[in-house]
This record gives sequence, C-alpha cells and structure tokens, in this order.
Amino acid sequence: MNKLNIAFFEIEDWEKDYLSKKLKSFKLNFFKDVLVKKDLVKIKDIDILSPFIYTKVNKDVIKSLPKLKLIATRSTGFDHIDLKSAKSIKVANVPYYGENTVAEHTFALILSLSRKIHQAYQRTSRGNFSLEGLRGFDLKDKTIGIIGCGHIGQHVVRMAKGFEMNVLVFDPKRDNKVAKRLGFKYATLNDLLKKSDVISLHAPYNKKTHHLINLKNIKLIKKGAILVNTARGGLIDTTALVDGLRTERLSGIGLDVLEEEKFILKEEAQLLSPYLCSTDKRGAQDCLKTIVEGHMLLVSDKVIVTPHNAFNSQEALERILDTTVENILDFSKKKKIKNLVK
Repeated sequence: MNKLNIAFFEIEDWEKDYLSKKLKSFKLNFFKDVLVKKDLVKIKDIDILSPFIYTKVNKDVIKSLPKLKLIATRSTGFDHIDLKSAKSIKVANVPYYGENTVAEHTFALILSLSRKIHQAYQRTSRGNFSLEGLRGFDLKDKTIGIIGCGHIGQHVVRMAKGFEMNVLVFDPKRDNKVAKRLGFKYATLNDLLKKSDVISLHAPYNKKTHHLINLKNIKLIKKGAILVNTARGGLIDTTALVDGLRTERLSGIGLDVLEEEKFILKEEAQLLSPYLCSTDKRGAQDCLKTIVEGHMLLVSDKVIVTPHNAFNSQEALERILDTTVENILDFSKKKKIKNLVK
C-alpha cells in the first residue's frame, strides 16, 4: 500500500521533528515558507496539503494538485482556502486550540494600554523615570464589551470577571444559559459601543463581519475607550481606527491583526512595487490607503501592535499540531473527521 503523501507549509524545525514522530507511516514534505507557484511542481503528487494562515489555497493551487484529497489547515480560520474550488476535497481545521492563549494575549494588550506599560517601558529604557503622562485607569468596575462570544470570547469574559469588570456581549447567536453562568449581559452592537470602556473583538471574518467597526459606528464609541482586536484585521476599517485616534474617541488601540498586514509588514522597497496592490479586489487606491493608514498606527504611541502573535504559546502550537495529526489520521483510516469544515 502506498504511503499517503503530505506537504506541510510554514513549518518550523521543531514542528518538523514533532510531526515526523507522530506521522511515521506517511510520506512527509516540509516547507519553511508559504506555498508559491514554483512549489507546485514539487508537490504535484500529494494527497494532503497542510497550510497555515498565510498560504493561499486558491483555484490555481487546487487545479495544480490533481491527487489532492484533504486540506488540513493548521488554523481555526479557513478564509485563505477557496472552498468553492475545493469541491471534491475535504477541508479540516483546528477549531479549538488557543482559546485561553488568545484571551491571555487580549488581556496583555488591555493591561498594557490601561496602565501605559509600553510607554513606561520605552521611557525607562532611556533612563527617564518621570511619571508624567503615564497615569492609567483601573479595570475594576469598568465595562468591557466583547464582540463575539465563542470559545475565545468566553475565556475573555471569565478573565474580565476576575478583574471585577462589567461585561456586555454582542453576538448574533445568543445563549442565555451561558450568559447566566458566566455573568454577562447581551447588548446590541451600538449599545455595546456606547457603554463600553474597553472593546475587544473575537468574531470570525466573513462578508457579514467585514468592517464591523467602521467610520459610521466608531462615532458611537464612548469617548476615551480602548479597543483591542486579536481576531481578524478586516473586522475593523483601518480608516475608522485612524479617525478614532484623531478625534480622541479612542485613547488606546491594541492590535494583533491589521488590514493588509501582508503588505504593511513588507520591506519599504517592496512598497514601491507597481504590482503591490494589483490583485486587490477593492482597487489599488483603497489598498494603498489602507497600507499608509496601517503605518500611521504602527508609529503612534497610543497604539500597540503585535505581529499576529496571540496564538503563539508553546502549548497552543502543540495543540494545533496534535489536532492536525488527528485530522490526518482520521482521514487515512476513513473515519469521520471531527473537525471537518466541508
């Protein structure tokens, strides 16, 4: 019997060793970087593709892999996979791996903003121990508004209650039993924005949630609130964030994700390329505008940006690999894949 052939992309050395021990009966191919066109020839015979979040599995990729039967993404989100083109291919994800991990990172950003830790650190690293401009605020008795109350959002609720905060939740799917058990109240999005001192996003990204926070409703936010996004960059219109800072509607912003982050994090020389935004569906002008505004956020002392790092704990990464292995083994044994997306 031929061994199933698997290609893993965006793999670190320790992950290669970890997976090799758990998938001994498979033919394994490891690639450090994202999947690009030149790699397709090398993996044309694979049965299983395992990407991470930055590898785009589009129509051309799928068409170039005639033997592909399973896409086992090592992420919760799967918006980087063209599901329509993957008609006869199974797609599995890792739905639960970093609920507490992302929630802890969320509160790391909240505390850094509420107590101006990042500004204090920068100041003292230069030998300046002045307290001027470093006065923060207590979280106790403040209201946190949580947008999206799935597994991660619920962990944020628990942590917020530990700080004795009041909790409002906006989620289209209400679960009154969970609300009663965790001690939060549901609110409309507009009411949440009006009443919250801290706003934290934990919603999935799709057509309905694109620019959930925008130029119109950011004006509803309670003056001086802080906003944190550890979910997806596209949930917030970058222009609205810049406007929120300019009008002092927002006193602080914590972002682990950015719109157009694949461009914003590029070398400066790459930003001059005429092809930079050529594939952006919104048009080059809107794309470039978002990139420039993203850079404006990066240099503001009221903004903390981390490099899509909320998931990045050793325990969470091992859970990602373990679940991916489970998905692959279930597929190979023709069992029902528990984490099947389609």
